[in-house]
Amino acid sequence: MDSELVLSQLAELAEKLDIKVRYENVNMEEASGTGGLCRIKGEYVLLIHSRATVKEKIGIMAAALRQFDLSDLYVRPVIRELLESPQEDKP
Repeated sequence: MDSELVLSQLAELAEKLDIKVRYENVNMEEASGTGGLCRIKGEYVLLIHSRATVKEKIGIMAAALRQFDLSDLYVRPVIRELLESPQEDKP
């Protein structure tokens, strides 16, 4: 599956879980990574550096989504396989 399509599928899954995905231009001198999951005012927000590579974005999203119970949601087999593989979130 094309990397851009995988990224799109992961974003759709995040939306189903009520996770807001935000691409921000992060000052890399002040940041220690390219993004991650946080809670802002009780809502989950996934912050991703806008200049991260597609592979890095997939890794960040996959790492965040692994923290949630996906058993009641339909997840495409390719995406489920990605989420069940812990080494995939290493850029």
